[in-house]
Order: sequence, then C-alpha cells, then structure tokens
Amino acid sequence: MANLNLLKRVGQTVKTRVGRGGKRGKTSGRGTKGQSARAGNKKRPEFRDIIKKLPKRRGYGKNRGRTVDGTIPAPVAISLTRVEQIFEAGAEVNPKAFFSKGIVKGRGAKFPMIKIVGDGAVTKKFSFTGVGVSKSAAAAIEKAGGSFVPLRLPKKIKHVHVPAPKAVAKKSPAKKAPKK
Repeated sequence: MANLNLLKRVGQTVKTRVGRGGKRGKTSGRGTKGQSARAGNKKRPEFRDIIKKLPKRRGYGKNRGRTVDGTIPAPVAISLTRVEQIFEAGAEVNPKAFFSKGIVKGRGAKFPMIKIVGDGAVTKKFSFTGVGVSKSAAAAIEKAGGSFVPLRLPKKIKHVHVPAPKAVAKKSPAKKAPKK
C-alpha cells in the first residue's frame, strides 16, 4: 500500500532554454544558416500561395463544389439497360427495389436519390415510382408500354444571362495632316 510520504512529485518538466551557454550552444538545434536559423523565422504557408494562384470564377457557388447548397446529394445514375437486366417484366421499380437487389446502398430507411438514364431500347414493361427519369429514358419507357411517376430532382442553379447594354458608337476624329 502506498503512503503519502512515498509519492513522488510529478509535474511539468522545465523547458530547456537553448542558446544561452551550457549544453545547447552555437546553433542551438536550429541547423546552420538560412531563414529557419534566424530570429523570428516564419515560413509562409504554402497552401495559401496555391489558393491565390487559382482563378476567381464568376457567379454564386461556382467555387463551392457541386452546387450552392452542398447538402443536396447528386442522384445515382442507373441505365435502362441495367434495369432491364435486373428486373422482370411488369416489375415495380423504386429505390427500395434497387436496395434489395444490392444495386444502391442505403443508410437504414434512407436511400440515395436515383435517376434512370439512357436511350437504349427497352423490351420489358416497367412501372417506375420514386425515381427520376431522363427525357430519353422516359421516351423509351413509354414506347415499351411502361409508366413512371415524374419525380422532381434538385436541378443545378440556373444563372440568368443578362446581355450587356450596347455601346454607342463614337465618331472617330478627323485625321490631321502631318506637320512639315
């Protein structure tokens, strides 16, 4: 059993002051010469220089990854040909069906947004619900006799282009004759 008189004091170790005579003299662990050996040495942050070299892009949200609202995930694109290979004719195609077949991964009850893309010919009849469908895929689905409920997927922000006002043409001054 430990007694109070046997306990050793454990505190912060005293920081060794270098460059003031004694064991750590001369260059005091700074190497020889150069910027890092001088007093008040401070290297410039390199990452800042890299950022400064990047061009400033016009528009709101251009430099913020995918869109202005980074919380909206991009939909998972699945081709019509892949859907035809996986599902039987007359099948109900929705995010839950994709999850059960192991095509998309979900977190608990949450599934990623899915968009059906592709312009390939479809021979089977499907009914799509809860998924986005591209125009070309929609045409192919309807041609095969299938159906889909249109789903509004978040679109990228459209920037309205405002044309610049036309500049008024100025009359050029008459040319003067050269002096002799």
